[in-house]
Amino acid sequence: MDSLYFISNFMRNTNFLQRYCHSILLFLFLSIYISNLFSQEKQDTLLLTLQQSDKTFIDSNLLLLAQHYNVDAQKALVEQAKVWQNPTLNTDIGIAADGKFVGYKKNADGGYNGQYYIQIQQLILTAKKRGKLIDLANTNTRLSELQLQDVLRNLRYQLHQDYYTIQQQLALLRIYDNQAVQLNKLLSGMKDQLGAGNIARKDYVRIQALVISLQQDITELKKDMADSQNDLKILLQIKDANIFIKPSGPLSDDIAMPDNLESLVNSALKSNPNYLLQQWQTTYQQQNLSYQKALQTPDITLGPNFDRNSNFAPNYVGLGLSLPLPVFNKNKGNIKSAQANIKQQEILTQNAETELRNHISNAYRKLLLSMELNNSSQKAFYQDYETIYNNMLQSYKDRQINLLEFIDFFNDYTDSQKKLLEQQLNLQLAKEELQYHVNR
Repeated sequence: MDSLYFISNFMRNTNFLQRYCHSILLFLFLSIYISNLFSQEKQDTLLLTLQQSDKTFIDSNLLLLAQHYNVDAQKALVEQAKVWQNPTLNTDIGIAADGKFVGYKKNADGGYNGQYYIQIQQLILTAKKRGKLIDLANTNTRLSELQLQDVLRNLRYQLHQDYYTIQQQLALLRIYDNQAVQLNKLLSGMKDQLGAGNIARKDYVRIQALVISLQQDITELKKDMADSQNDLKILLQIKDANIFIKPSGPLSDDIAMPDNLESLVNSALKSNPNYLLQQWQTTYQQQNLSYQKALQTPDITLGPNFDRNSNFAPNYVGLGLSLPLPVFNKNKGNIKSAQANIKQQEILTQNAETELRNHISNAYRKLLLSMELNNSSQKAFYQDYETIYNNMLQSYKDRQINLLEFIDFFNDYTDSQKKLLEQQLNLQLAKEELQYHVNR
């Protein structure tokens, strides 16, 4: 009898401990959930539209600012290329001769004792070298401008990706939060039913497991959102860690049908900075070849000179002329190198055009596929699914369906909502990818 009493008492205590542990566990998860909500509220929310994000990005991004200074530096080199070479002053004044100091002074007969020589020399570039150097400097400026546009294009593409990703993450978080509130209400009611002996403990534990799994999903989603927030803050140069960037409005799936593929390609060939860079690199190499050929023609150094007391006449005035003789160095190596660089760059430009056409074709196809998914029948399906979910939740509370049916539908509903948001996000990203290559 004592043994039976001990076993019975132990079982009662064990059931009490299990109920107590489950209650503590539920309390802890609710505390964590509420704590996360309050921590979110403590952050300063910065509400931004996509257009406001673009403006903030252009006004404050340091990489754009650095590239802008590079353009200014190249423009300054254009001005420098237009400037003539400075003249050179040569002079020679006699100091001593035959071991004696020779002072420069006027003699009694009116002549001068001593000697000095003065010459002014000016380098004159031949074969239009100055104009060719200006052309090279102008092309370098254009290359810097295209590099700035390419940096802007890449960073803005990343900005839009982060912006739409945060929209999708916030929408999914709202779904998770709503489910957490509903499950916690359901779990609270089941706890009373469990105490009254109206439901099995395994049903209560399964709902608890569903709550725990949902809380883990919320935590992982918030980690991903923190990464997206970090990337967006870097692009917008926001240094305050307490600011939470919230996109204005929900993730939209309203996108207009793009132009036909050929018109998009033609537009991209005129505006895509990466492709235009290759074209202008070809222009630069052609200008460099022209300049290297011009270097075959010697430059002239020309200048007047005056000599007193060292020539056949006391006051000699002459005109100096010098130029190198192209006997050994005719710049053939540099010319051949420039010719090879042109052929190389022409191939790179052709390859860039092929890549651009294929990138646009691929992005165009992906956008059309995404738009086909975003049809009216699918929108109606997801709206009906939301109504059915609320009905299924109420049906389980009323014991019209069993636990397994409810859990299966709950998981299917969560997956369908995630796919809907992924579909909307993919639609926006497909649009952005096409805009990235066309550069509109």
